[in-house]
Amino acid sequence: MQSQLKRGTLELCVLSILCRGDRYGYELVNIISSCMHITEGTIYPLMKRLKDAGSIDSYIVESQEGPPRKYYRITDDGRVIQKEQETEWRSFSVAINKLLDGEEKQ
Repeated sequence: MQSQLKRGTLELCVLSILCRGDRYGYELVNIISSCMHITEGTIYPLMKRLKDAGSIDSYIVESQEGPPRKYYRITDDGRVIQKEQETEWRSFSVAINKLLDGEEKQ
């Protein structure tokens, strides 16, 4: 169940992080991994899908600590999608919590 939940919420997590500022891929992995285990192999296919869909775009920044880094930023369309997904997630989680707490309507 946990892997299905991750797959279903990872896009929302990435878009939410990018709403707060531009990030490079490894940075996204570290931020998300502080809450749930993911790998770089999980994030990059998602980033390509989001970029192809127009939700994010990217740019290269030279780094003094190694090779250039590809940074990702959210687009206006991505912000709309993030807000829609966040609203849906919050509604869903409230409903599930009510069921778990025994507060469902009889």
